[in-house]
Amino acid sequence: MNQIGDHFELEITFTQAEVNAFAKVSGDLNPIHWDEAFAANTPFKKPIIHGAFITSIFSRVMGMEFPGKGSIYLSQQTQFKRPMYVGQAYRFYFELLSIDVAKHSATYATQVFELERNKITVDGQASLMNTALF
Repeated sequence: MNQIGDHFELEITFTQAEVNAFAKVSGDLNPIHWDEAFAANTPFKKPIIHGAFITSIFSRVMGMEFPGKGSIYLSQQTQFKRPMYVGQAYRFYFELLSIDVAKHSATYATQVFELERNKITVDGQASLMNTALF
């Protein structure tokens, strides 16, 4: 059984092929995510990863690894603090903040850090339900 304060970490480096695949599946073909010439004329200077792609990793981890199978995503509050780029290493961090046993639900911190500078890129909280664990 998970307890308040338990945490899980995962390191990921995204590829442009993964970003392109997400663009195709999601239909978000905004050139800011794949066109270097277009992105060069933006404040970001190079293509950035879709925010929805980043938060999809939250769903993957909570549904498959921490707390795991049977989890149902109820809500996600997210603040994108810095852009995220292909080829950079990131640490995804999850921490169990609270449990409501009566409702079989829990709240988790969901954060992403750029590893090279240890700067937070995404900050938020997720709520989920899991009748098998809580």
